[in-house]
This record gives sequence, structure tokens and C-alpha cells, in this order.
Amino acid sequence: MSHTVLIIDDEADIRMLIRYNLEKEGFVVLDADNGEKGIELARQNAPDLILLDVMMPVMDGIETCERLRKIPELSNSMICFLTARSEEYSQIAGLDAGADDYITKPIKPKLLISRISAILRRKEKSGASIKPEKIAPENTIEIDTEKYIVIQNDKPFTLPRKEFELLALLMSKPEKVFHRDVIMSSVWGDEVVVGDRTIDVHIRKLREKLGEKHIITVKGVGYKFEY
Repeated sequence: MSHTVLIIDDEADIRMLIRYNLEKEGFVVLDADNGEKGIELARQNAPDLILLDVMMPVMDGIETCERLRKIPELSNSMICFLTARSEEYSQIAGLDAGADDYITKPIKPKLLISRISAILRRKEKSGASIKPEKIAPENTIEIDTEKYIVIQNDKPFTLPRKEFELLALLMSKPEKVFHRDVIMSSVWGDEVVVGDRTIDVHIRKLREKLGEKHIITVKGVGYKFEY
């Protein structure tokens, strides 16, 4: 099955180079030169992966990513920043905005294809391996792993893909402490290409949305979920 990749980058030569190499490998490729056009294309096509630059006119990549993550029909789309910005704070900002991965330019085409393939493999593996044993209906938080929605106090909402999968893992066995390496392997897979702070960033975002009391830190070990 062909995967669809959307490239959002204001540099035409970058878009053409990536398109050429992806199409040679059998990918269906779409592209846009700014965030607003990219969001519209994403709505229309629900791509498997969105490659997103940070520095763009009209709307920068961070804002574009945040807006993409608020669109329910794109909950299954992976988002990866492809940018020359290599600073740690830029990578954290990208993860905060809801990105699944972060690749710095320049990168050789063959390596880029390999990284993209790894991201898509993680997408295919995720979800199937995280199956909650029991979600009690009387509790204040419920999770639907088929529709990718969370219901808190009878109000449904969506989360960025990795936040959702992290929450699904923790909720699969309430009170169980999940070690950090187990979380990384279960949610991000064995081909991890993000920094060590990835889990912390996603936990912080979940706490901002769900409240502080549900996700508990066990120092030196990992995290657990409590109702």
C-alpha cells in the first residue's frame, strides 16, 4: 500500500528534491509552500505523514503543527519536523506542538527515506500493541482506542497521536508503574530518533489537559496512571 506524504516547506527546491526521491520509492507526495495551504491539503487528503519546516512565511511550522493537531480527522497522521533548526529548545517546541519526530537538515536523500520509513513503521505498529484491559465507565476519564478520543467528565476531545498512545499505555493497567524504557519502546518503538526528554514533554502536556492528579511520577523509575 502506498503511503501519502505531505511536504510543507517554503523552499521550492527542497520540496522538489524530497518529492523526487519519495516518488522514486513509491510514495504519493503532496506539497505546499506555507502552513495555511498545507493545513487545507491535509484536511482534504489525511496524509500518513506530514513533513513540516519550522521557519516559513504566513504561518510558522510550530503554529501549523498546533493547528493540525486540533483537526480530529488528522489524528492518525504522523507529523515530523524537517528543519535546519537543530537547537534543543526548537526540538522541544516541536514536540510540545504535537510532532511525532524531528529531523534536522541537511540530510542525504537515502537517510531521509530511511527515517521516513521508520516513522511510518512506528505508525503501523502503534495502537495494536496498546490495548487497555479495562476502562471503568464510572471513572472520570475514559479512552476509546478505536476512535482515538478521550472522554473526561462526559466531554470528548482528541489528543496528538503520541500523547494519546502514551495515555492509552498508562491507562491499560492503572496503578502499574511503567518504566521509562518500557514507555519509550511501547509508544515510540525500537527505532527512536528523538531526545531523552520526549517522554517528559508528553507527560507534561497530558497533565496540562487532564489535570495533575492522574499521572504520577515514580522518581527514578517511570510513571503510572491513577483515577
